[in-house]
Amino acid sequence: MSELRFVRLGFGADAVEYQVAWDEQRRVHAARFADEVPDTCLLLEHPPVYTAGRRTEDRERPLDGTPVIDVDRGGKITWHGPGQLVGYPIMKLPRPVDVVAHVRRLEEALIRVCAELGLETTRIEGRSGVWVLGDPVDQRPSLGGLSLDFDPRITDDEFDARLNGPEYAPSNAGQRREDRKIAAIGIRVAKGVTMHGFSLNVNPDNTWFDRIVPCGIRDAGVASLAGELGRELTVPDVLPLVERHLTEVWENATPLPREVPATEDADRPVATPTSV
Repeated sequence: MSELRFVRLGFGADAVEYQVAWDEQRRVHAARFADEVPDTCLLLEHPPVYTAGRRTEDRERPLDGTPVIDVDRGGKITWHGPGQLVGYPIMKLPRPVDVVAHVRRLEEALIRVCAELGLETTRIEGRSGVWVLGDPVDQRPSLGGLSLDFDPRITDDEFDARLNGPEYAPSNAGQRREDRKIAAIGIRVAKGVTMHGFSLNVNPDNTWFDRIVPCGIRDAGVASLAGELGRELTVPDVLPLVERHLTEVWENATPLPREVPATEDADRPVATPTSV
């Protein structure tokens, strides 16, 4: 693949407002499409903000009216904020675009980052991002004194974890020994060039996720590197690892156009939001 350039936009006290970063994404996207810049990954922290992908449902948003920015990426609602490293890889892919392969490369780089820090993570079929696996269901503690076979998050469509306190809070998934997401991925591909990207929870206040249904997933939660590893860790600590592993994955990748069935029109529009 082509050279991958990193641009550090701002961290900590210099965290970048979401709208400012989104405008910068669009500027770099246009320049990449015109081959004026190489593949570029913007790296930053945001002040606290909720963003909602196109598949977000009303029942997944904050109940207290906290503002949410609706965006053109795939996936559902999530939170960004201090202690979370956000990356926006803006890259030109071969056409027809293989979105899944692009997402898998992002996941692979983040899995390697976690492994270098001493944390085993993985993918979960049908669920985007990078995950810390919980215990088998039959070995987890019961919720509310009920058998997990009757977990209301799964069996009751009217049940709302946002109203039921810490027992069901996404930030407490580790205590419940459930699967928990440590890195989220949501992208958009327009004109063969990617936008949006990933967020890696380094040491954020994960209770921000308790106000929403993160990524629309009711029966799992969220994690952080510092929390899982049980030691202090900051975004500056992790930043060089993310840059190195993204570079290694991209340097060793051989992206190919997605295979197109004979009946499919290869010239159809390519503006694809996804969080596979």
